[in-house]
Amino acid sequence: MRFKDQIKIVLTHIFHFCSMKVKEHENSRGSGSHQNDIGAAFLLAVVTSLQLHLAVDALGSASTVAVAYGTATVCGISAGNQNQRIQCYKGNEVISILPHVSFEAISGGKSFFCGLRTGGHSLHCWETDAGFSNHSFRPKRIYYSTRFPLTDLAVGDAQVCAREVGSGRGRCWRGLDKGGSLFPSPDAALKFQTITSGSGFSCGILKNNRSVWCWGSNGIGSKIQSQFRNLSMVSLVAGESHVCGLTASGGTLVCKGNNGAGQLEVPPNSAHEYSALALGTSFTCGLRQKNGVVSCWGGGAEELNIQNKSNGSVSFELITAGSSQLCGLKTSNLTIMCWFKANRYSPAVLPLGMIIPGPCVQDPCSLCGVYPNSAFLCDGSGNICKSCQEELPFAVLLPKNPKSSPKKARNGLTVAFLIVGAIGGLAGACTILFCISNCLAASDHQELNVNPSSGRSFSLTELAAATSNFSSDNKIGAGSFGVVYKGELSNGTEVAIKRGETKSNEKQNAFSSELATLLRLNHKHLVGMVGYCQENDERLLVYEYMPNGSLHDHLHNKDNGVTVLNTWKMRIKIALDAARGIEYLHNYAVPPIIHRDIKSSNILLDRNFTAKVSDFGFSMMRHPEASTENAVGGTIGYIDPEYYVSKISTAKCDVYGLGIVLLEILTGKKAVFRDGGGEGVVTVAEFAVARIGGGEVWNVVDKRVRAAEMKEVEAVEMVAYTAVQCVNLEGEERPSITDIVGNLEKALALCNGGELCDSL
Repeated sequence: MRFKDQIKIVLTHIFHFCSMKVKEHENSRGSGSHQNDIGAAFLLAVVTSLQLHLAVDALGSASTVAVAYGTATVCGISAGNQNQRIQCYKGNEVISILPHVSFEAISGGKSFFCGLRTGGHSLHCWETDAGFSNHSFRPKRIYYSTRFPLTDLAVGDAQVCAREVGSGRGRCWRGLDKGGSLFPSPDAALKFQTITSGSGFSCGILKNNRSVWCWGSNGIGSKIQSQFRNLSMVSLVAGESHVCGLTASGGTLVCKGNNGAGQLEVPPNSAHEYSALALGTSFTCGLRQKNGVVSCWGGGAEELNIQNKSNGSVSFELITAGSSQLCGLKTSNLTIMCWFKANRYSPAVLPLGMIIPGPCVQDPCSLCGVYPNSAFLCDGSGNICKSCQEELPFAVLLPKNPKSSPKKARNGLTVAFLIVGAIGGLAGACTILFCISNCLAASDHQELNVNPSSGRSFSLTELAAATSNFSSDNKIGAGSFGVVYKGELSNGTEVAIKRGETKSNEKQNAFSSELATLLRLNHKHLVGMVGYCQENDERLLVYEYMPNGSLHDHLHNKDNGVTVLNTWKMRIKIALDAARGIEYLHNYAVPPIIHRDIKSSNILLDRNFTAKVSDFGFSMMRHPEASTENAVGGTIGYIDPEYYVSKISTAKCDVYGLGIVLLEILTGKKAVFRDGGGEGVVTVAEFAVARIGGGEVWNVVDKRVRAAEMKEVEAVEMVAYTAVQCVNLEGEERPSITDIVGNLEKALALCNGGELCDSL
């Protein structure tokens, strides 16, 4: 079991214990609030320290993407399969790697790569320069142990190293030097927090003092170790002949080793700036925490043209490097984009499909939340834990240490302080949870006392009868927390009924959010709620029925031939309807509401093709300027990259989603689709934004729409440029929803010959 997982389990047990005690004494009040406050502060400081450590520790870990740089082979761990197997791309061919079992991490060397099986008990390697038979490389297992699982897989040019989970001992294999000796393992007495490998050397951070220790078959390792001197480090990642990492004090980025091309020249103000690093022979790259954009320095980055202005609009989950290659996993669709010298003017998107951004694990992601759409990405075989990314550590007031002069006494007091602090922290945590439990109880009480005049309360029997006992024949879609059925009430009214079918906590949260939101809203361009049902564990919502389905169906369902949406006037009208619904949420609802899941399938059409925004299961009734949450809500392809990184909801999150919808309306393409031009899976933003910006609007528009009339040409172009502004990577650069509504009103007026009119 990994150290991080042990910490998570300990914290989970603490909070479970506190929860139990809160339940036992929920009607009592304890004394000693001052001591509890101190304990809570201590626990908060511990948790904060853990979050910061986890955020930067990920820099030195193995990845789910690997480059075997000497053979131009790129590999990734596939998403959407119950077994997270490996696929590689070499010589314009996709290669399925045997065995077809689950892997948690891979790492590449000069002419081979290795993979660590899920659980860390088995380590396999594949040669990439010896050809392949049956469309696969031949696997070779180099380690197996059920007693000593491994982590931190780190492949250098020829050696393979990893760290034992329990002991922290470093183990190495392969890597023959000129004398025929294998690459050495470090002294068994050394216990490492993390390790990384370069060309002919490996380095690690020692657990006892966080200093850097290097070993290997050449002199570069000892040179790097001496340059780090007594620096205390929390992360480390190696390139061919240099190493970079974050310091324990201040989180400053430091690079040591060879500097022949400026790869050690870290940009100023680097503290807490980067969430991941990748090092090549003569370059260093980092992912900016704020937006996931790649930033590089060193001559090798210039040769690859990585800093090209157009690359500043692409956000990545992770990056990894070879000697003179850089690959990243795009946030928008989890596909791999690579820079090679051969394609320096146009990075290649590899046809490997979606790649998991982290290992699928069975343990709960208790500290930093679950990655969006984890259940789909892991195909039900676990969750992907989101990495903690605290931009700045925040100060927590701690009790002062008692004064003592003798050093021995000081050591004893340190131990005593830790014990007392832990007990105080436990008590403080219990106090916090006690307050939370009271709040939740009050929240539950309010939830069950809904104003009857705002919505009708249905029985489960009524709704079962309306849907023929929730027959699959009546199923018409799915929402944020369940399946949607068409129903007919006893008075003949047609309705849409959403029945919760997710885990109970998720179902209750989404149900409560949507119910609380819809009971307060009444607008022409928001789907209206008829009523609800809360019976035992059942949670159902009843809406007005929208007979013409969703915008997504009309744009992307091949069966309907988009006969209705075959004019630009109709499409712009629908876009304006949706924007007006969002404008109401942002500017007129009290308090304002952030929808957080704007997409074409959540824009429904009534009998007159009036568009209405639906599905408020992810919505937040908070001020749109700044709302922070623990988990990211939304759908891949529509999630605002800035929101995904920061977990801060703003009105601009909905603007981004609406921008994607506008691009769908313009192009007829899905938010994420497979490009027939050989680029693999791309987003509609990647497909359209650069072309629109280059004046090629009419090269990307949906050819199924009737040719634009003269008065519609300017209108379509206005919508296109508005869409491009909406999907700007920087939220502050996007227009407000009021500005968008204004632009769409002007566009519709142009379609009407200059007269603004909603009717068609």
